[in-house]
Amino acid sequence: MIVYPAIDLRAGVAVRLMHGRFDQVTAYDTNPAARLAGFVGSGAQWAHIVDLDGAEAGRAVQHALIGELAGAIDIRIQSGGGVRSADDVQALLDAGVSRVVVGSLAISSPDTVAGWLERFGPDRLTLAIDVRADGERWVPSLKGWTQAADIDLWAALDRYPAGTARHLLVTDVGRDGALTGPNLELLTEIMLRRPDLKVQASGGVSSLEDLKAARAIGCDGAIVGRAIYEGRFTVDEAVAVQ
Repeated sequence: MIVYPAIDLRAGVAVRLMHGRFDQVTAYDTNPAARLAGFVGSGAQWAHIVDLDGAEAGRAVQHALIGELAGAIDIRIQSGGGVRSADDVQALLDAGVSRVVVGSLAISSPDTVAGWLERFGPDRLTLAIDVRADGERWVPSLKGWTQAADIDLWAALDRYPAGTARHLLVTDVGRDGALTGPNLELLTEIMLRRPDLKVQASGGVSSLEDLKAARAIGCDGAIVGRAIYEGRFTVDEAVAVQ
């Protein structure tokens, strides 16, 4: 399992949100490059970087900074936020990003994203679906978690038949930044329904035991943010779990 230490960028600063709310922000680093270099020094092979301003604005805002980080530091980067066009995807890939994360458009414009998967290849894109519980349904959240989709998670995944997409990142927004553990039940159900997808757990990782549990159920990766910034465990320890 790949452990992805995360950097969420807002105005060039590394931050974390609580439950995906832009009015509940904790700032951690004014120097994301130093943080990313620290991940490398701790043995991380991948990092997950999000343009939060882009996610909120619906357009690329900090892709230039993300490109600078990708070009300057020897680590594979999975990155998204504000990706709205094939040009955005191409620009990030050209800047050295290894895999581009596509969020809201994966739900709202599946035909467009299917075209990107065909053009760039399924290993260069990660579909990111952020969900909230609505009774017994899981409903995707759109546009920086400010809107709800009109379909549920399973209908959204059905739009990407086996063989089209390969990487899927799922965030339970209710757990994101809350250090309450990932939603193992939901992740397990996704993998049972879609064994063709490499699933990344996101939202709520608080301990090394959470990482071990995600690995045990078959997750291909896990995103780790607040737990590292608040000293619950180190990147070195997280990487050792994989």
